[in-house]
Amino acid sequence: MSVSVGGTPAVVGTAAELRDRPGVTVRLEGLTRRYGSVLALDGLDLDIAGGELIALLGPSGCGKTTALRAIAGFERPDAGRVRLDGRDITDVPASKRDMGMVFQAYSLFPNLTVAENVAFGLKVRRRGKAEQKRRAAELLELVGLGDRGGRYPHQLSGGQQQRVALARALAVAPQVLLLDEPLSALDAQVRVQLRDEIRRLQLEVGITTVFVTHDQAEALSVADRVGVLRAGRLEQVAGPDELYERPATAFVAQFVGTMNRLPATLVDGGVQLLGTRRPVAGAVPRGAEVVALVRPEALVVTADPAGAGRVVHRVFSGAMTRLTVALPDGVEVQADVVSAGSGDLVTGSTVTVAVAERPVLVAPDEPEP
Repeated sequence: MSVSVGGTPAVVGTAAELRDRPGVTVRLEGLTRRYGSVLALDGLDLDIAGGELIALLGPSGCGKTTALRAIAGFERPDAGRVRLDGRDITDVPASKRDMGMVFQAYSLFPNLTVAENVAFGLKVRRRGKAEQKRRAAELLELVGLGDRGGRYPHQLSGGQQQRVALARALAVAPQVLLLDEPLSALDAQVRVQLRDEIRRLQLEVGITTVFVTHDQAEALSVADRVGVLRAGRLEQVAGPDELYERPATAFVAQFVGTMNRLPATLVDGGVQLLGTRRPVAGAVPRGAEVVALVRPEALVVTADPAGAGRVVHRVFSGAMTRLTVALPDGVEVQADVVSAGSGDLVTGSTVTVAVAERPVLVAPDEPEP
């Protein structure tokens, strides 16, 4: 729900007024939440800047939705605090936190028109009918549905219904927008369009936003920062480019994007793999059994009649082509090459595979997450 904090009515203004209002900060301090023997949140700490869009990313059961529900007030942590602009709201009911939440299911009222759905929160707050009508029209224009106000939810597509849900959440001018897997029920093309729309709206309104998703591309494309969770703890929180290029842990490296696992040997000053030595990125794990974690674009594939590798599959994707190359000892790697220069890298051809000259992340030789 999206109402007031501590009983103070939310300020309902125009889109311009919302843009000019600085976003509020959200701080999670040592949040812990158990469900019986399951530890959903394990001392979670997170600072969210005012006006920031942060995505929480991770596998099922990692705690991302529990964290979102703790911010909303739908879950009370067993330990830890939730602060909004420095104020402790851990014990404030969800109905008084001034937060808008959008779920995977659109949750629109089927018996109300689109405009009535958007204005519903204002009606509950006993705003005047003229204000309800004005705000509904303004928000529907903002989400590109200005001409759909008189229709009913069943007359809209899934993507349009989710836009209405966004408009309804924004109508009461919440201080924080919470999005719980809002796009996962949509088909791929609509999902891409709507994620861009969400980002545009978030920047337009300037609202602090937490976006929960299991989709890596979704998180990397819309967020200012991405927090990767594992077993109720943050493995890393960073900008999308840093998260991808400089993962802090092996878990992050393997969860975000495609990652090759290559047999490797630690040597003085670096790591030996594919016949070359490269410096180690980040911490060096203990123990002799390690693997090197290498992105497909960091592999260099060269046609070579005497090479030890063989191209077993090839997928053309426009400017880039992804090759699957079989190496000795049953190892297969994926490599991204420029399509224009890959005419001799056909299926069945023998090749040499090398690692680009850059530091390599090394991890213990353990099963993938």
